[in-house]
Formats: sequence, C-alpha cells, structure tokens
Amino acid sequence: MTDRRDFLKKSAQVAAVLAAANAWKATGGVASAFASVPARPLEEIPDSTIRELMANALNAAKSAGAGYSDVRIGRQRQNFVFTREQQIQNVVDTDSMGCGVRALVDGTWGFAATRLLTSDGVAAAAKEAVSIAKANRSARDRPVVLAPAPAVPNGTWKSAFTTDPWSVSVEEKAALLLKANAEALKVKGVKYIFSGLFFVKEERSYANTEGSVISQTAVRSWPLMQITAISADMSDFQNRGNVAAPMGRGWEYVLERDLAGHAAQWGEEAVAKLTAKPVEVGRYDLVLHPSHLWLTVHESVAHPTELDRAMGYEANYAGTSFVAPPEKMLGQFRYGPEIMNIQGDRSQEGCLGTVGWDDEGVKPEPFLIIKKGIVNEYQTTREQALWLEWWYKKQGKPARSHGCSYAQNWDNVQFQRMPNVSLLPGEKEQSFEDLIAATDRGIAIIGDGSFSIDQQRYNAQFGGQVFHEIKGGKIVGPLKDVAYQMRTPDFWNSMDMIGGKKSYEFGGSFFDGKGQPGQINAVSHGAVPARFRNVNVINTGRKA
Repeated sequence: MTDRRDFLKKSAQVAAVLAAANAWKATGGVASAFASVPARPLEEIPDSTIRELMANALNAAKSAGAGYSDVRIGRQRQNFVFTREQQIQNVVDTDSMGCGVRALVDGTWGFAATRLLTSDGVAAAAKEAVSIAKANRSARDRPVVLAPAPAVPNGTWKSAFTTDPWSVSVEEKAALLLKANAEALKVKGVKYIFSGLFFVKEERSYANTEGSVISQTAVRSWPLMQITAISADMSDFQNRGNVAAPMGRGWEYVLERDLAGHAAQWGEEAVAKLTAKPVEVGRYDLVLHPSHLWLTVHESVAHPTELDRAMGYEANYAGTSFVAPPEKMLGQFRYGPEIMNIQGDRSQEGCLGTVGWDDEGVKPEPFLIIKKGIVNEYQTTREQALWLEWWYKKQGKPARSHGCSYAQNWDNVQFQRMPNVSLLPGEKEQSFEDLIAATDRGIAIIGDGSFSIDQQRYNAQFGGQVFHEIKGGKIVGPLKDVAYQMRTPDFWNSMDMIGGKKSYEFGGSFFDGKGQPGQINAVSHGAVPARFRNVNVINTGRKA
C-alpha cells in the first residue's frame, strides 16, 4: 500500500525547502533560487520575439533531422505565505523561465531545455533534443506515431481569474490569514493553527512544426487552514483541515472562501471530535459529501484510467492499473451502476486542469471515461490515441487525443497527465441532506483526509475530516476515528444514490505526482454527494 500524508503537512515541508532557498538568494544568490532569468512576464515580451525564438528552435530541430518538433517557452511563478497562530512563518517567491524543445526522430523522442533565451540558445537545445532522440532509438519498444491534430496558428487563452494574486501585497495576504487564525483561536479548546496561501502563475507559449502557435496564461490559488484542538487533560488532539479546495482562479476566490468568517465553525468541528464517539467497527451505508468524494474519484477512478498506467509504462513510480488490458476493459468492464458517469475534461471554468490547449497543441474535449457504469475511455495524448485505434474504429470515430499532455514547467518533458475527472450529477435533484434522510443506519463523511491505495488502484482505505452517525434518516451525533476500506469495483458498484446538479462541487489536488524524473500537476474533480451500501468501516484510533 502507498501511504500519502495530509497535503497540508506536505505543503509545509515544501515551504521550508523553498524558504531555505530564498534565504540563500538573500545572501547573494542569483535573481531566483530556481532560475537565472529575472525577466519580464512573457506577456510583456513582444509576441514577435517569442515567435522568432520558437521558429528558430523548430528550424534547428528540423535541420538536425527531426521529423516533428515542438517548443515551449514558459515562465512559472509561485508565491506562498504561511502563518502559525499570530506569527508569519514563511513568505516564499520562486520564478523560473526558459525554453524546452521536443524532437521526434525515426519514431523516437528526445528532449532538451535551456534558460538561455537567445537564438543560439534555443537552437542549441533543439539540436541536443535531436541528438538525444537518435541515442534513444536503441531502447525504443515501438515507434511513436502521433494522432492527427489541427494546426492552431494564433491561439490565445487565459484562465478564469479576475484579480492577479501578484497584484496583492504580502501584507494583505498575511493579514487575511492572521485574522482567520485569531477567529479560530477564540474557540475554547483550539490551541494551534496552521494557515497558508498558495499561488501559481504560468505563462506558456507553444509552437510545433505543424503550424501551431499558442499562448496561454493560467493562475491557480489555494487558501488553507489546519486547526488543532487539544483536550483539557492533554490526552487527545483532533484536527480540522482541508477546508477549501484549490481552484484555477485568482485572489477573488480567496476572498470568496472567507477564511475568517468560517474559522470558528471549523474550530468547533475540531473541538467536537475530542468528545465524539469512537466508531464501532462494522459495515455501514456511507453518505459521502463532494468535499470528500473528489479524492476517492481521484485515486480509484482517475489514476487507473491513465492509459500509460494501464499499459505498464508507469510501473516503477506511479504504478500500474487494474483497468487493464484495454481490449478486455473497454465497453465490457462494469466499474459501477448505470447512474455512474465519469467525465474527463479540461474545459470546466475555474478548474485546476483547465486549459485552452494542452502541451501538444490539442484543444481538449469532454469525454466519458465511465459511461453508465462501463469503462468507455482512457486518458490519452497524441501518441497514446493510436494505441486505441481499434476501439475508435469500432465506435466509428477517428483516433484523436483527449488533450491530456502536460509538463510541469518549461524544463520538463510533456507526457500524459490527468485532466479534470468528475462524477457527473444524476437526473434526479437530490442533496446531501436528502441522501442522509433516505439512510437508516450509516455514516456521513465531509472533507478529505488521509488515505492509502495500492499500486494498481484496487485496494484502498480512506479517512475524512468530519463524521456524523446516521440513524433513521437523521444525524444523531459526531463520530471519530472513521476510515473505510474498499476494493474499487465493489465499492463503486455499491453506489445506489447520487445528488443532482445543484449539489455538484469541486475538490482538487494542487500537488499530484507522476513520472521519472517526477513532475507534479494540479487537477480538479467535480462530484456530487453519493450513497454507498454496506461498506466496511474500521476504527483508526483503536490500539492493538
């Protein structure tokens, strides 16, 4: 089983590393601890200059022997602010800018990157990418063939943000967090608060030898808090964390989440867990809130339907998939009941994985991964789409990429990454409360918590943030130490009720890892409340 800790703890560790790098910078390091190009934003550099640099790279790759090439010039900025109680812990800024070139030679990929944004610099990187492709031919298992994609000669796109977080002062950001911390500390029993703001801004320009030239700007934001309550006799502590989903929006989203306005409620939920009844081990009907269910979708549906996993190409790090081989799954394997429809897309406004075009210049399309409970699709890139050409011919459709190519930054090679993957609403308009009212004996779970899942995404265990005991269709009190165990297809086939459109909400992951060398991407998951029957529940606080 692969154990992954609370994202908040992971974020704090990341912050510590970045803070150390910033301290080094302050003592005389380069303009950024992570890049040597201080640079203006790409949007302030003349478009003609960027186009000329990309054209130079593509021409150099073709002259060196590439049959196809693409180039990405990008700038990525990150800003993190962290506080504890009434102290500012860290303020971190990173800035990275450069060029990455990918070259295809005789069906084999090569990739190289450079920070030197000059004609000679990008041309040298292109030639190196071709040399690497030629060297890689001896290890090729099958020639790369790209599915067709229309050229986009003048593509532009901007994500759904209205206020750029970089236009907001550090003082204002810190004040917002400290005010929220103060409100939480007013709750009797609350002792510790960790809060933070994560912001990422990506400016990307892309071009390929087929004629596409695309520029995009995306902003992602994540306000977070973890509130810790401690019992009077110091015998127990309980947390309430993961209070707000990250989103592909700007500072306006942070204000909408109103951390200070909700902090007392979250603090009271942490305190309530101190005196909550420990759950009794057994089987229960579970009513899962979208703020919890998004993570179950992410781990048990989205990851195993990545085609490279199913084909065994991620076995060393990210793992493989039980949804394999594709020829025995597509159109045949029942993942869940007919009310289960899982959509992949990169188009839902404000989501973390939303783009205008992917990192191969493909305009993504919504596609049903699970259709009426049956495996219907995998997540694909231009290279991977042709692996399933037999399936598309059977459906009377052309083989085309679903637009799932992404690279973490300009110096990372693009490969298949998860789009937004969502459990679609049911036809009947039902709420979380409606599902509780229809349940005789069960547990309602709100918020995501710790979890573990095996390498094939088949056996798993999930916790949460807030747990309520259900009896006779009513919530009768809080529970603690709740986690449920599952085998993926058994679990999803036990789903018998889902919410309607009005109950649809987004969760998401700001740091999702894959690949060697490792990369991260950010992805949203829409979900509705759902009920699962007769699920095995364990007590995580019980001692042997």
